Amino acid sequence: MKTLVVVDCQNDFISGSLACLKSKEAVENIVSEINKNLYDRVVYSMDYHSPNNKSFEINGGIWPVHCVAEEEGSFLSQEFEKIEEIKFKPQAENIYKKGLNDDIEEYSAYYAKDSRGNSISEIESEEFVICGLASEYCVRETILEFQKNNKNVSFYLKGTGYVNERDHEENVIDLKNRGIKFK
Repeated sequence: MKTLVVVDCQNDFISGSLACLKSKEAVENIVSEINKNLYDRVVYSMDYHSPNNKSFEINGGIWPVHCVAEEEGSFLSQEFEKIEEIKFKPQAENIYKKGLNDDIEEYSAYYAKDSRGNSISEIESEEFVICGLASEYCVRETILEFQKNNKNVSFYLKGTGYVNERDHEENVIDLKNRGIKFK
């Protein structure tokens, strides 16, 4: 079994308050990859905050307000509507939310939870392929958490955007040096 984990491909990270470089291209590549039917399962993580989240600059954190629950910026990209297989499209059963606790910065999607309280970490799969936004933050931390927990993990590089190109390039080098495989 092979699982694709799509990290935080939400409007605020594509065209909103924390828009990533290459994000639109990354999402298009992810949709194309999904439509090749190479995966048994596709799951989506969502950064999902209350307005009081401590990661926001206005609340003492370092980030602009982003991915506030039920606001436009928190919604997954409409590009995913182009996915051909219904079971691979975002829906209640395969969406996992993170960043729900206002006091904890949660970059990794590994422990993100679905509507039933199950986390991505509980998914049984022979291989996990990670992609999404942003390479040097949430995608990186998700990959490292999978590796730390002895999961077979790889990085779909064409399916990622980033905040800063140099930091992204350094992240790619570091992940390669850590033995992460690339797709």
